[in-house]
Amino acid sequence: MQKGAITRESVLKVLTEHDELGREAFLAKYGFGSARSYVLVHEGQEYDSKAVAGVAHKWNQGRVLTPGEFSGGKDHAAAWLMRVGFQVKAIKNPDWARDEIILACHLVRENGWKGMDAEDSRVVELSDLLQLLPIHAEADRNEKFRNPNGVARKTSDIATRHPEYQGKPTKGGALDVAVLHDFLARPQEMTGVARLIRQGIATGTLQSFVPTEDEEFGDDFSALEGRLLMRRHTARERNKSLRKKKIASVLQRGGRLACEACGFDFEKIYGDRGAGYIECHHVLPLHVAGEGHTKLSDLALICANCHRMIHRRAPWPTPGELRVLVEQKHADDRRAAAALTRPRRATGEQMPTP
Repeated sequence: MQKGAITRESVLKVLTEHDELGREAFLAKYGFGSARSYVLVHEGQEYDSKAVAGVAHKWNQGRVLTPGEFSGGKDHAAAWLMRVGFQVKAIKNPDWARDEIILACHLVRENGWKGMDAEDSRVVELSDLLQLLPIHAEADRNEKFRNPNGVARKTSDIATRHPEYQGKPTKGGALDVAVLHDFLARPQEMTGVARLIRQGIATGTLQSFVPTEDEEFGDDFSALEGRLLMRRHTARERNKSLRKKKIASVLQRGGRLACEACGFDFEKIYGDRGAGYIECHHVLPLHVAGEGHTKLSDLALICANCHRMIHRRAPWPTPGELRVLVEQKHADDRRAAAALTRPRRATGEQMPTP
């Protein structure tokens, strides 16, 4: 059975059956519960997307998919229905992303770490801005997505988690606390991050950097900057012309294409296959360097492993700082090895009889 291989015609047949039986009878007949994440919208009526997608399989695949065989979310049912041309919308809005919380936390900071009302013009302005952020797909948003009431609640979630707040904190989440602590520990850096996100949306430079499900950098990367700036940063690093110019400048000075952090040489290890290959890294992240012309001195040539270690979490070490860590680890390993091989007589222990 090929899951998801349904047609628009089969879905329309299911909707007809649904309307004839009624919602409760339809769900009971096929063993489905009410939709929890997405609903299908057709001719002004809402349908339980998972049930519809599952039942549609009987027309194309010979049997109904059971609820346990697939999900009702964007990985399965919602995606299948949209693929054949139906409108699907979210029942509840997606969780706040780090980028969004950064903007909300910055607003709370400017308000003296106090929550704000939905009628506040600054909250309304932030609501409008959040709706422009290219983080959440339209299908994942409902009519209340990041409206002023929701933004005002988020400011309270952040404000009531401040260390000096005396009352009972609102619900909030772990990410609210994490971003708040980043603002308290690095106020200038985080203000710079918020400023760049705002500028990126206002100028449209971040619109093309929508995070994808197969995003190369996972959740543990660039905790300080958020996903949008991280993608913008990596796009700069993948600029082929800059990388070629950097490599050429190194070779012209008689240098070799070895990692500036650990010394790894791709050609030395892989031969011809590794010749001419090295990754390029912007030493300063966007929140420090800002937007502007990139100089070759802003770039470093590093191997893939060191590149990943640098980006793993903020604050990012420079290649030189990472090199110190590598050298320190090697020195510690040598000392540990020497201690294991040192003659026992030197420690006062009895040597074994030959």
